[in-house]
Order: sequence, then structure tokens, then C-alpha cells
Amino acid sequence: MRFTILHTNDVHSRFENFARISTKIKKMRDGNTLVLDAGDFHDFMDLMLQGTDGQAGAKLLKEAGYDALAIGNNEMFEGVDKMHSMTSSTDLPFLSCNLVKKDGSYLKYVKRSVILEKSGARFLVIGASPDFKEFLDLMDMGTLPYKKAIQKEIDDNKGKYDVCILLSHLGLREDEELLEVVKGIDIVIDGHSHVLMDKPHVVKDIKLHMSGCYGEYLGVVSFEYDGQVHDVTAENIKVKDEEMDENILEIISTNRKKAIETLSTPLYSIDRDLYHDVVEENPMTNFLADALRNLLKTDLGIINSGVLNGGIRKGEVSMKKLIEICPSPLNPTYMEVQGKDIKEALNMSLDHDLCYKDGRGAGFRGKYLGRLHVSGAVIEHDGKSVKRVLINGKEIEDEKYYTIATSDYLERGTGYTPLGENRNVRYDIDFLRITLKKYLCRKEFVDNAFIDRWIIS
Repeated sequence: MRFTILHTNDVHSRFENFARISTKIKKMRDGNTLVLDAGDFHDFMDLMLQGTDGQAGAKLLKEAGYDALAIGNNEMFEGVDKMHSMTSSTDLPFLSCNLVKKDGSYLKYVKRSVILEKSGARFLVIGASPDFKEFLDLMDMGTLPYKKAIQKEIDDNKGKYDVCILLSHLGLREDEELLEVVKGIDIVIDGHSHVLMDKPHVVKDIKLHMSGCYGEYLGVVSFEYDGQVHDVTAENIKVKDEEMDENILEIISTNRKKAIETLSTPLYSIDRDLYHDVVEENPMTNFLADALRNLLKTDLGIINSGVLNGGIRKGEVSMKKLIEICPSPLNPTYMEVQGKDIKEALNMSLDHDLCYKDGRGAGFRGKYLGRLHVSGAVIEHDGKSVKRVLINGKEIEDEKYYTIATSDYLERGTGYTPLGENRNVRYDIDFLRITLKKYLCRKEFVDNAFIDRWIIS
């Protein structure tokens, strides 16, 4: 008998594309079809997800006919409370055999695996999530060693299933490695690496398949099962020309209105405009640099303007606005960097072409890399190169390590590679937008944001 797996991965809340995917699924699905997602369907840059604690995403998957999804890093990054809300809101199985609480206990509504029956055949679907230890520790979560966890799930269900499908958000390289040691997997539906495959990837006669990202393609894996899995084929179907599913659009419309109403509640007011710019020094990014430095008690604050999508007008400030201007799930980060590397990064920041470079990187939800903004320093320059950097009135020392408050984006050296030469890194639990929320109500920080730090000499 022939079976089909329709699958997606890394949709990242591109819900208009998903409305087209849903239409295609409903055309193709029959009694021999499984519909699966390999994680990062939810991306909390989306206001609708923020305002419904993730519940709207689960409703969309359910309406489209999904049988299960793996928990990816973007499902995890909003913490235990949103995970609880999201996974308890529907009978759709959220799967991860290795995601646990920090104390090693399992999360209440997360299943390690599920057995699905289609036309008399039993399919064991196991979910696996990536290990982001430093960030999961902040959120009272952790992961078990995934190879052992997957093998245990296979062994514990022995005799209860016919075909084993690994629904993985580990990434292609990790799945290639685990297939060398884990026994009993028949097919892998993969995510996290954003690879668009034109044919199935093969490791030890086991087929893996992935469908790019952002909901542009629907993956289709087809196979025969007659006691064994064989004749496996796979393709990715572009959904650009499909009509949008009206039921999906209605769910989006209804939940977006609710979310916007919830998130638009005023938090407080500010008394002046904080404008933003990609390449010029601006008070909005200066403000964030000052807030980070105060939060983490460091010598310097350094942040790139690209992590912000805009400024804030005077008047009421809401959570909706903070999410709009700072959607990236990036954490305030403490690190230590030598003076010579700080100067090199600041010098790079005078290159407008670099500032307009695509800012793409882990956790980034903006557009451009942007200019570096500082707190606790004065930078003297001629528009082309940095002449002096003064910290507390003293010239920066090349070999000395300075404490810096920044984001995990710059800590990784993204865009500004010299800042990746760091040590003694630690992360704060809240995202940058929560730092903005904590400090925008403090007038002295708003006023100080207008003090220039880049001085032409």
C-alpha cells in the first residue's frame, strides 16, 4: 500500500504562504496521508502569536489538517508559560522526546511521540528539538541527549508500530550523524537548516527530506509499505499560485484583531520622539545602548541599529509598538572584548555599505545590519575612520579587556566579526524589547539618548 507524508518546516509565521499550503494539503490529503511539520512553525515576531500566547498558531495547524509537529527552537524561546499555553490549547500533538524542564521532568502537554494509524498501518512519529543550552537554562528548560532519547522512544514502543518517522528540528548535519548510530528509523522529516531539497537525501538507505523555509513549498514524501518501507520518493511543490484557504484567513483575521487589542493597552507615555536611522547616529539606538549598559552594569553598551525596525513617537507606548520595532528574539548579553577589537568594529561601522548589508543571522528579524551605537564612550572620527575612542575620558587600550553589554547577535560576531573575539559571555533572560519596556518609562534615559557619542574631529 502506498502512503504519503505532506510536510512543512520553518514556516516562521509566514501565514499568508501557509494559507496557500493549507489549500494544497486539502486537495492532496486522503486516508493514506500524514500531515507533519518539523518545527519553527511559530515565530513570535508575529503580533498574533504574541497576543494569543501562541494559541492561534495551533488553531491554524489544526484547521489545515496536521497530525503532529516537532517543537523547534522558536517554539521554545518564549519560555515555559507560552509553551504551556500553546501546547494545551488543542489536541494537536506537539512532539519532542528530548525537551524537558530544567529539573529533567517532562513538560506537561508535550508528547515525546505519537502513534498515528492510517489504513491499518501504524506510524510512530517521534519529535526532536535542538539544544540551545544557554538560552534554555534561562527559561527553566533543558534538553536530554537527543540520540539516546530517540533510541529510547523507538525501543519503548517496540511492537506497537510498523513505520518509524523522525520529525526532527535538529538540522541536517545532526540528523546525518544520528542515523549512523540510532537504529529503527525509516524516514526523517527534517527542519532547522532551511534546505530546499530537489530529491531525498540518503543516509544508510534512510531517506531524509526538507522543504526550505517560510512556507514557500509543501514537501511530499511517498512510499510503499508491505511490511517494509521501500520505493521512497520525495519532492517539494511550490505553492505560490495556490488560492489562500478562506478558513485559514478567517482564523488569522479573528485572532489578529484579538491580539492587537490585547497588545495595544498603553504601558506609559514618553514626552519626545525617539527617531531611528540605519547609518546615522540616532536616539532610538543610543537609548537601547544606554539601557543595556545600565542593565548589565558594564563599561560599554554596544548595539547595532539594525536590531530596531524604527523609532517611537512621543505619547503612549504599548507592547504592540515594542514588538513592531524590536521583533528579534535576541537577549541582552554580557561579554568582555579587547580594546583593539572594539576599535576595529567601530571603524567598520563607518562603512555605509556594511551598515546596509543584509542583517540575516540567528535570531535576527530586521532587515539591515546597521551602524554600531555606543554607551559609555566617545568616538572621534573623520567620517571615514575612527581617530580615538575615549572611555570615561581615557583613551581605549588595545590589550585591555572591557566589559560590554550587547546582544547575542553581536556576541556571535554577526556582521561585526571583531566583536566575536570575546570571553566570559552570559545572557539575560529577557529579550531586547523587554529591556526597552523597562527603561522607556525612565525620562533620564530618554533625554540622554540625544547626547551624541560619535564626534567628527
